[in-house]
Amino acid sequence: MQFKFKSIFLVSALLLSATMLSQNKKQEGLEARRAQIQKDIVYINALLSNTKRTENNLLIDVKDLNDKISKREELISIISNETSELGNEIYLNQLEINKNERDLEALKKDYATMIYKSYKSKSQNSRIMFLLSSETFYQGYKRFQYMKQYSSFRKNQGEEIQKKILEIQELTDALVLKKKQKQELLTKKQQEQIVIQKEKKEQEGLLSKVKNKENKYKRQIRQFQKEERKIEAQIEKIIRDAIAASNKNTSNTTSATFTLTAEAKELATKFTANKGQLPWPVEKGYVSTYYGKQPHPIVKTATIQSNGVRITTDTGSKARAVFEGTVLSVQVMGGNLKAVLIQHGDYITVYKNLESVFVNTGDKVKTKEEIGTIFTDKITGKTILGFVLSRNVKTENPASWIYKM
Repeated sequence: MQFKFKSIFLVSALLLSATMLSQNKKQEGLEARRAQIQKDIVYINALLSNTKRTENNLLIDVKDLNDKISKREELISIISNETSELGNEIYLNQLEINKNERDLEALKKDYATMIYKSYKSKSQNSRIMFLLSSETFYQGYKRFQYMKQYSSFRKNQGEEIQKKILEIQELTDALVLKKKQKQELLTKKQQEQIVIQKEKKEQEGLLSKVKNKENKYKRQIRQFQKEERKIEAQIEKIIRDAIAASNKNTSNTTSATFTLTAEAKELATKFTANKGQLPWPVEKGYVSTYYGKQPHPIVKTATIQSNGVRITTDTGSKARAVFEGTVLSVQVMGGNLKAVLIQHGDYITVYKNLESVFVNTGDKVKTKEEIGTIFTDKITGKTILGFVLSRNVKTENPASWIYKM
């Protein structure tokens, strides 16, 4: 029965330790995400301070403010999760302290009993008499061994008590620290909530201005979407022509997929293996328009379709290849801006809105190699890269491929 209780106690202790380890890892992940979001907010603020505010830029102003609010809401959510996780850690820590205190009490009790028995033994018989009263040499030897073991056990018990005292102290210190961290997070959350309320009031003011001229902005959005569709059609034609060229000397002449060489197949396999781990096509920036069909973030009655993402970055920033490959084409788009298409087996990455390019068709490029300077709009002060990823002619969501996009 005693063994059974000890087994249950050991399993419970192991489960508690495993739970605490899992909580710590989760907490570390949340801390890292919070730190990243805080950096993003600082970065967005820095970009916004360089944006020229005019009547024509009203949609952009509201969009920028939305981006800030969205990031701040995510930060508040992360802080709430962190606070919850810290609460769990505090609870588990307290359980561990309680368990150790019970262990210490049991150890002290056992030690006191042992000392008392040792004292009684000494008052009744000396150790020498205990040994000399042995009937045989073997019995004397066994008694001597027993005395040594008893003395060693007493010493170990004393050391175990000291160890438990130190463990309790360390856990108590950690508990105090975690409670302090939790309070700091709650204060931070309150501060962020105050800031976000101010930003939302500013947002309401800007939105009322947009509402007054909604038809005008809907026309602007439709015009922008029309221009985007032209560029997308131009890019799709380039890819289809490249597919046709790759299939020219094969029986696969009507297919909408590349006929790949062994080398190109290997490159495509490597590209696929890096899904979710590809570097960003800019060194710094944030996604200001996401992939897919979506209501316009400001004019909710308008719908936009994005075949890729738009990334807002610093003035003078360079676009860089997200993976090794071959430059399929360098194209001049509307407004004398350029687009670079890079082939990675049967995958294509497209980098749009470039003011100048550093590569030519047929060039081999490496991962993170700079391929061009991103255009900065002189009116809005915005520097935005359009990034598209497709397999053959079918576009895919870049957020599934780029690391933490």
